[in-house]
Amino acid sequence: MENKPKLTIVKIGGNVIDSELELKAFLKDFAALSGYKILVHGGGKIATKIAEGLGITPVFHEGRRITDKPMLDVAVMTYAGLINKDITAQLQALQNNALGFTGADGNMILSEKRKNAAVDFGWVGDIVSVNHELVKVLLLQNVVPVFCAITHDGKGQLLNTNADTIAGALAVACSNDFEVNLLYCFEKKGVLSNADDNNSVIKKLTFDTYTQLREEKVIHSGMLPKLENCYDALTKGVSTVYIGSPEMIKQGDTTCTQVSL
Repeated sequence: MENKPKLTIVKIGGNVIDSELELKAFLKDFAALSGYKILVHGGGKIATKIAEGLGITPVFHEGRRITDKPMLDVAVMTYAGLINKDITAQLQALQNNALGFTGADGNMILSEKRKNAAVDFGWVGDIVSVNHELVKVLLLQNVVPVFCAITHDGKGQLLNTNADTIAGALAVACSNDFEVNLLYCFEKKGVLSNADDNNSVIKKLTFDTYTQLREEKVIHSGMLPKLENCYDALTKGVSTVYIGSPEMIKQGDTTCTQVSL
């Protein structure tokens, strides 16, 4: 069996994007990664700040954003415009030939408006398919795709889509052609056994341990959908999945959580 080329998919969000210095440091480390790579980013806090500046009050339900038409406009402007192009420009300055994408560009990520939900989340998309052939062509040309959290429905409608889910879907779609290592970067060092102790990192989180900690409410709220994406990716062919701070993409940094089946 031939060895597949390695592909690293990194998702960043939260405080990394909010801080100019942290983002700059992260992008320097990301640019230094060898081999094929993809970057996926969120940017919810910046979108909230811009919305409030425009007199739009963001609405959330259990921590998840309700995307009405005014909020969708802000999300598209912020994610696909401001943040995506800033990251792309910074990577170009670091000699990475980055190309910024929404799901609509090249029909990269097709979604459908969320339906049958108890709560109407508005213009929020659930992923239907990924154009992995085009992703593969770009990667083999040494392009570094940079995906924001906007997809489309194929009928002209843009949709706000969870960036963790986008990273997972890209990882699964590319796993036929590549050995995929999926990294979720956020402000903590990993999945914690004690939410108040940032050093209580669970180094290896098996599905059985995850199930037990979820029942004990040690793992809850925002970490649950993140881990669901991780396990979904692992069951569908992704080689390895890690959760931790942006530091984990540096060579030799081992303080993070490896999620495993």
